Amino acid sequence: MKASVSDQRSILDIQNFDFTTTSLNAKASGLPEIPAINSLTIKQNNARDLRIAAETELNDVKRELNRAETDVEQVVSRINRDEARLASGTGAAKELEQLQHELVSLAARRAELEEVELEIMMRVDGIKERIAELGAEESAHAAEIANLEISKENALTIIFADLKAAADDRAKTAASVNPELMALYEKIRTSNNGTGAAALVGNQCKGCHLTLNTIELQRIAGLPEDELVRCEECRCILVRGL
Repeated sequence: MKASVSDQRSILDIQNFDFTTTSLNAKASGLPEIPAINSLTIKQNNARDLRIAAETELNDVKRELNRAETDVEQVVSRINRDEARLASGTGAAKELEQLQHELVSLAARRAELEEVELEIMMRVDGIKERIAELGAEESAHAAEIANLEISKENALTIIFADLKAAADDRAKTAASVNPELMALYEKIRTSNNGTGAAALVGNQCKGCHLTLNTIELQRIAGLPEDELVRCEECRCILVRGL
């Protein structure tokens, strides 16, 4: 196949644009902010789930506290009633004695219930503290994620601008190249891990980095400049004279 020296060099330029594009895409997908954001998002979601679970637990314990408070109020009400009756002095002596015994029992019961109430109140305070800590953890992770997102977007903006520039330069260069040569280059590049053309520097193919033997070099040296040369090893287009 024949190809002008200009087209051959343009194909090499296009290859460089393609390498640049591949490198930029790899850079975009490999930004350090991406795994950091993913890790922090998992931590934030864990903190959120734990906070929601703690809030559910708090509601349950608050209902338990309400029941305990009601129990205490009922006992206090009975104590107040019995104390009022006892203070009035009305009633038989035996009945008043029974009231005194009942007040002793009620006082003991009140002490037990208030101890239970206090324990539940302490649990409520502990859960509230845990919710506050988890909420703060969520907020801290959210702030870190927001900063990383900004950093990622700034980096991507630069990368996308470079990708557009490479794509524009490639399109402009490709438009000036013989379509048959472009088609061959694309075919080779697709089947050769992205390498369709390479420079021949000295006795080395810069596509596969292997050294050409003396006989092959002599054969290539004897070919016209517009004769298209392929590497025997990687089959990419070899561009001479650089």
